[in-house]
Amino acid sequence: MLSVPTAQIPTSAKTAHDRILEQSRAPSTAPSLTFSELSSDDQDVDDSLSADARRRRGSTRLIAQNAEDVQRITGESTAQIAARCCGGGCCLSAGGHQAGIEYEKAQHPDNDAYRSLCLEIDDIPTLLTNVVDMPEQTAWLEPIRRPSDVPSPVSSVASGTPSSDNTNLVQNAQKSLQQLALSDLDTTIQPPNFVQPHPPHSVFPAKVHKARELTRPGAEKRTFHFDIDITNYPDGEGVDFKVGGAIGVSAPNEENDVDEILDLLLVPRFLRDKPVVLRTTKGRWPTVWGDEQGRELVTTRRDLLTWCSDIQSYPPTKQLLRILAEHATEENERKILMFLCSGDGQGVFCNFRTGPHISLAQLLHAFPSAKPPMDLLLSVLQPLMPRFYSLSNDPHDSYVARDGKTHRLVEIAVTVHEANDWRKGSRTGVGSGFFQRQALKFIEAEKNGERDPPVYVPMFKGMMANPLAKEFVSDGPMLLIGAGVGIAPFRGFVQRRLKTANCANKVWVLQGIRDSLVDEIYSGEWGVHEDEVKRVVESRVGEGRYVQEEVLHQADLVWYVINAVDGRVFVCGSSKGMGEGVEEALIKVAMQKGNLAESEAKEYWDLKKEVGQYIAETW
Repeated sequence: MLSVPTAQIPTSAKTAHDRILEQSRAPSTAPSLTFSELSSDDQDVDDSLSADARRRRGSTRLIAQNAEDVQRITGESTAQIAARCCGGGCCLSAGGHQAGIEYEKAQHPDNDAYRSLCLEIDDIPTLLTNVVDMPEQTAWLEPIRRPSDVPSPVSSVASGTPSSDNTNLVQNAQKSLQQLALSDLDTTIQPPNFVQPHPPHSVFPAKVHKARELTRPGAEKRTFHFDIDITNYPDGEGVDFKVGGAIGVSAPNEENDVDEILDLLLVPRFLRDKPVVLRTTKGRWPTVWGDEQGRELVTTRRDLLTWCSDIQSYPPTKQLLRILAEHATEENERKILMFLCSGDGQGVFCNFRTGPHISLAQLLHAFPSAKPPMDLLLSVLQPLMPRFYSLSNDPHDSYVARDGKTHRLVEIAVTVHEANDWRKGSRTGVGSGFFQRQALKFIEAEKNGERDPPVYVPMFKGMMANPLAKEFVSDGPMLLIGAGVGIAPFRGFVQRRLKTANCANKVWVLQGIRDSLVDEIYSGEWGVHEDEVKRVVESRVGEGRYVQEEVLHQADLVWYVINAVDGRVFVCGSSKGMGEGVEEALIKVAMQKGNLAESEAKEYWDLKKEVGQYIAETW
């Protein structure tokens, strides 16, 4: 184990408050990161820190945190739910007949999409109660018409010279027509200009300079690396790219998915890319940022579904199902949809939302007679939000010469996330799926001999003041704890730190992976001192250990860093399993090395977090 000066460890004779606030100022030689025989860790989920109790954690996702969330999910306020709740938990049961109520047998749609919904509906009450009202329509699509104040053409011979009134009318009409025109943007590589993430940022189509896969065949999750050319990124935003910062990416929905939904809604192909006027009455949509107010702009149906509405990331709401029920022409489909929107079907609806992931296309396939107007559907779909990706390099010193010019690059790593899909078995997330498609497109083009393939990433300067970037300082020791793609921003930290004289012995990395042969990312790319600063722990090789277990094994190092002048401990990765486990391990380190009670150890790390010495970026 590593040894540290005893002056750094608080004694039990001191008060808890003194023990928590005490920090050593005595100079000492920083301990080096040693490889123990008992080490190995990974980004996998593990509830326990003990080696003999390593059970898998079931993935969970909190979908309701307050009354607004409940109302958004169920279509009812908490007061409405409480008013009809008997307290017996019947909403969690499969149902059952109640005395005095007449039922009819449910006739299920005969298609694979519907069967994949796994709806447990046998009988439906003939008279449904507490059915959700039709949602308010807030968006309308209208054709672009010639302004009504444009005068009919008049012969110059008959009238001599045109009157000034007619001239003004024509000029006003021409001005109106110019305003009602599509922006001059290539929306195949970037969103319409009204999709502004946040001022002063605007989405910029940055060219991919290089794309490669970091993981190898056999890895459970694929991770891709991107070098993104930001040479021509617009000036004037008042902020530069920073070590530990994150770029925002306005990832579009997949083109095939958009076309499939347009097909299911029976939108003719000649109308999909035709300019239309979008008029909204409230809210921010279709933009991401801005005041909640009505808007009127020109766009296309394809752009709205591609860049503005999320068609796969959110469970269906009762408002969405109510719209489908209203426009279902088959009576059996309508009855099932109305049942899901009623108080009688609350239990089935809850199971429905928490079951397999459901996309908009799957719902439309499951209830094929439901063909609602597209603008009504857009009124209830969730907005498509930007995704954020941490920089994995030092953007202040990342340049490449090409075609006689110097190009500035930022680098990111993206792990592809997958969800269940009723037809293909699995499908990728909106953001990670977009990056996988761009990477494969780039790699294939290069393989075919194409130089400088035209592959773009619609990005903007995202969170350059996020905790990782904000708390990065040039002095003081740092311990970087991460797993999976969470290790990516630490690569930029190490690159930056190793360029500074006498700093190679002040940074240490604990990298958790499954198997270094298939999913260790950025191996050999951390700098000349990589072997001295980085410790890889594997969970699927040998005895298999998790990164939180290695934190306990390196207790002396942890205690040295957190008590040193400007010492910092960074944690980055998944909050479930790794993030929770590392936090528990850090508390145990404080209890062991600081002789603190558990509550005091928790308060100790809370104080360190307040002063910016303990920084956790987890998701």
